[in-house]
Amino acid sequence: QVQLVESGGGLAQAGDSLRLSCAASGRTLRTYATGWFRQAPGKEREFVAGLTWGGGGKVYADSVKGRFDISKDNDKNAVYLQMHSLKPEDTAVYYCAVRARPYDEPNARAHEYDSWGQGTQVTVSS
Repeated sequence: QVQLVESGGGLAQAGDSLRLSCAASGRTLRTYATGWFRQAPGKEREFVAGLTWGGGGKVYADSVKGRFDISKDNDKNAVYLQMHSLKPEDTAVYYCAVRARPYDEPNARAHEYDSWGQGTQVTVSS
């Protein structure tokens, strides 16, 4: 497994932007797909965005498509989630995750990710 530490969460107003970071250690992300998930109070964890191991393919939940962008920096072994036009419904704890096997595709199935960060809180007020 890889150790993941998220940062960059905080308080925002509707329409603001935030950039989440996820620093990885213990495994290079060069050959692993990564993803961001979120969990709002009283709700199940949901998929937000995924990035192929090569970085060229991105998938998004419909609710964030066009507003969020996932990327990574292999030299820094880090994954990012740039969030624009934030909405109150984006309020949640955001988690980054890494697929269990190298070269697998990113997807929305949380059980196929074997490494998770501790999460970072994002709160968006109206």
